[in-house]
Amino acid sequence: MTQQIREATRRPVRRGALYAGVVIAASALVLSGCDAGGGGGSGDSEGDFDFTGKDVGAMSDYGVGDTFSATEPVEFGLFYRDHPNYPLKEDWLILQELEEKQSVTFDMVSAPLSEWDQRKSLVIGAGDAPEIISVTYPGQEVAFVSGGAILPASDFVQYMPHYMDKVEKWDLEPDLDQMRQEDRKYYVFPGFREEPRAEYSFAVRSDVWEELGLSLEPATFDELRDQLRTVKEAYPDVYPMTDRWSANGPLEATLSFVSPNFGTSAGWGFGEGLTWNGDEFVYTGASDEYRDLIEFYASLVEEGLLDPEAVTQDDDQAVQKFASGNAMSIATNDQEIVRYRTTVDELGSDVEMTQIRVPAGPAGDNFQAGQRTVGGFMLSAKAAESENFLAMLQFLDWLYYSDEGLEFAKWGVEGETYTKDADGTRVLAENITAMGLNPEAPENLQADYGFSNGVWTLVHGSTVELDRSMLRPEVIDFVEAMSTKEVLELPPPAPLSEVEREQVSLYQSALKDHVWQNTAAFILGQRSLDEWDSYVAELEGMNMPQYLELVNGAQQRYADAN
Repeated sequence: MTQQIREATRRPVRRGALYAGVVIAASALVLSGCDAGGGGGSGDSEGDFDFTGKDVGAMSDYGVGDTFSATEPVEFGLFYRDHPNYPLKEDWLILQELEEKQSVTFDMVSAPLSEWDQRKSLVIGAGDAPEIISVTYPGQEVAFVSGGAILPASDFVQYMPHYMDKVEKWDLEPDLDQMRQEDRKYYVFPGFREEPRAEYSFAVRSDVWEELGLSLEPATFDELRDQLRTVKEAYPDVYPMTDRWSANGPLEATLSFVSPNFGTSAGWGFGEGLTWNGDEFVYTGASDEYRDLIEFYASLVEEGLLDPEAVTQDDDQAVQKFASGNAMSIATNDQEIVRYRTTVDELGSDVEMTQIRVPAGPAGDNFQAGQRTVGGFMLSAKAAESENFLAMLQFLDWLYYSDEGLEFAKWGVEGETYTKDADGTRVLAENITAMGLNPEAPENLQADYGFSNGVWTLVHGSTVELDRSMLRPEVIDFVEAMSTKEVLELPPPAPLSEVEREQVSLYQSALKDHVWQNTAAFILGQRSLDEWDSYVAELEGMNMPQYLELVNGAQQRYADAN
C-alpha cells in the first residue's frame, strides 16, 4: 500500500457558515461541560457500540501495554495540517514505519497551515471531511456538534485502553468536564499532559542584568519594574522592554502568562472573558484584577520602560529590536529564544540572553488553569461507517496515548534517529537536529523524517519524562523553576444550549473587541485609567449583564443537575 495525498479544494464560502465556524467556536472551554459520568466517557451510557462488520483489521486482544498492529493492512482517511517548517513528504520514515510495523497507511487530504482552520470548517461543513481530522483544539469543535458531522469522542474512548488509563492515573476527568457539551458528551480527543508545562516568559539580556547587578530571578513584578528602571537609567537610549505577538491583539502572549499572577486572564488566555469568583462568573475585562494588570503595563509605557510600539508591531520588528540591542527584554518561549540567538549571530551582535521565571504578582505566584488537555483530533461521522472503525480506534489509542506510541511519534526509531545510553536517556543521532538539539546537523527530525510532527504528536509527549526529554538543559531549568507556581483551579462547567451559544457568541465578539481596543488605549495612555468606570459602563451597554445572566444560569443548571 502507498500513501495517497490530495490537497483540500477551496469551496465557495457561505458567509453564514463561516461566521458560525469562527464565532461560535469561541464559546468552548468554560462554557461547555457536564457530568463526567466515569472514566472520561459519556455521561449518558448508551451501551456498547456494535462493531459488527466494522472490526476488520482490529486486534482481538488489545489492552494497556500492547503494541497495535493491524491484523491485515488498513487505510485511514486523514485530514492533514501541512506545516511550512516540515512540508509533507510521502517517503518520511514515520509513514514507512507505520506501514511496516502497524500495517497502517493513510489516504490524506492536506491543507496548509495558513488556511487550516478555514479549510477544516469548509470540508466538515460540506460533509467531505476524512475520517481523522487532525490538529483540533478544544472549542473549535463547537460549530460542528449540532449538525452531526463529527462523532462524540466520549462515546468511544471506552475502546481506547491507553486513553482511559491516563485519564484515571492522572485524574483528568475534571479537565474533560470542561469540554463537555449540553448533551453531556465531548467531541475532541484531546492531547494529555501529566503536568502543565510552562513555555512562555520573558527573555532578558543576561549580560546587561549581570553588569548592573540585577537578579535573573526577580521575585515580583514590582521588582521586575525596578530592574527595568535600573536598565533605563544605565541605557537611556534604548527600551528596557519591547514585545511581540500583538498581531491580533495587544501583547497577547505576555498578558496571557502574566495575568494569573494578577488574579485574572488576558491575551491568549482571555477565552470567553469569564472569571469565576467563587460564587458566580463575572466579566474578566471589567474586573478590578484586570484593571490592576492594565495599570501595571500602562506604568511601564508611561515611564519609558516598555516600547509603545510593542502593542502593535509585528514579530520580526520586535525580534530585530531585541537582537540588535535596541531593547533589553522581550516575551519568548523555549523555542523562540533559539531564534533570537540565531538573529543575534546573523547581526553580529554581542548579546547574551536567558529566559527568566515569571515573577509573582499581587494575586500570588500563579499558573493558569486548564493546561492539561490541549490540541488533539476529531473523528468525522463517516469513521463509524468504516469496516476498519475498531482498528482505527485501537491505532489512534496506541499512537496518541500509549507511552510506546508517544515515544515513537516524538523521537522516531531507536537505532536510526536516536539511541539510548546506559541510564535510558535518549540521544538524538548526530546527523539530525530537532528542537534546538544538534543545531549544526544536516538533517531535521521533522522535515526529513516526519517525527515530532504536530499531526501525530500531541503536546510533545504527554508524560513528564517524555515531554521534557527533548528540552535543552536551560529549558529544563526554566520548567522546573516554573513548576513551583500554584496551578489555579478550573472553574465549574456551565454548558450552554445551542440557542444560548448562538446568542452568547454575538455578545462575546462585541465585548472582546471593546476590551481589546481599550486594553491597548489604556496601556498606551491614549485613554486615562480615570475613565475605567466609564469603560465598564460601556461594556454594560454592550450586553455584558445579559451575557453573564446566561452563563450563570447555565452554571446553576449544571450544579442543580449534578
